Amino acid sequence: MTPPHSPLALSADGPQEPERHLTTLSGWRAFVADQPVIPELLSDVELEKLTLAERTRYDEGRIDHHTRLLVVATSIVQQTVTCGRRLVLLNRHAVSARRGLIVSGPAGTGKTTAITQLGRSHELIDRARHPGLRDRIPVVYITVPPAATPRMVAVEFARFLGLPVRTRSNITDILQSVCGVLADARVGLILVDELHNISLATRSGAEVADTLKYFSERIPATFVYAGINVERQGLFDGTRGQQIARRFTLVPTAPLPYKSEWQGLAATLEDSLRLHNHKPGSLTHLDRYLHDRTGGMIGSLSHLIRGAALDAILTGTEEITERSLKAIPLDHSSDSD
Repeated sequence: MTPPHSPLALSADGPQEPERHLTTLSGWRAFVADQPVIPELLSDVELEKLTLAERTRYDEGRIDHHTRLLVVATSIVQQTVTCGRRLVLLNRHAVSARRGLIVSGPAGTGKTTAITQLGRSHELIDRARHPGLRDRIPVVYITVPPAATPRMVAVEFARFLGLPVRTRSNITDILQSVCGVLADARVGLILVDELHNISLATRSGAEVADTLKYFSERIPATFVYAGINVERQGLFDGTRGQQIARRFTLVPTAPLPYKSEWQGLAATLEDSLRLHNHKPGSLTHLDRYLHDRTGGMIGSLSHLIRGAALDAILTGTEEITERSLKAIPLDHSSDSD
């Protein structure tokens, strides 16, 4: 865990916000390098000594802490990282028919978190094996645009790499440029999110699938896909689907049941709180309510607790209670159950 830092520390240039667009190389590298500090809670005596400006900075540091999504090593994250690392090693000397991974399940069940944690793990390992080599690009992360065409997907790869794409550039030129750069940069893992935007039942969707297959044959890397219930949308149907089914391992995601893992997740999130009046254990005592309210969705749970923590700081109550949790509106799906 990252050690606490001085609650009043402020850089000369003011608060720094790293580039957060994972679909760019600079954004991805910032994500991998980011090590958020955990604010240290001051005592009541120390709080009374703060000037107005110092108290504002102190509260802003805690607010920023609670706006971040705490990454918890859930079973889905662990399974994805373990399986992904295994496939990367198995593919290390493969010259064709490389194996891949598909993470699929309902929205809000941690698919993107799982594959990005796999990517972060892979990149950190690659950096340790090849220290000081900044010309390497161990991981690529793209998302499939809605109503995607093969050219649009190729442009997403180029955009991640920062390669210029002219309006007149045809897909062949883009493919050659992207594949050449990635081969030279020794890419080892390619993450493709929002796979549900591809429908093999349509001509354009089938062509996008063929384009991704072309990338996988030209680039010596392990491909990892993530999408909403992709196995239910015909991804494994037909000739193309059968090829995907034979080459890819499926990691299904689902809402967490009300068992020990959910209870441990609630406890971990409570430990991350930086509130002055919050009583330890009061949130874990509400784990049944939290499960009923969120339907076991990790994303909804994180939103609920972080929102209540922000309200606790902004209102000065400095604690989370069942009443304050009920005041936080959730997504329509959770609040409709």
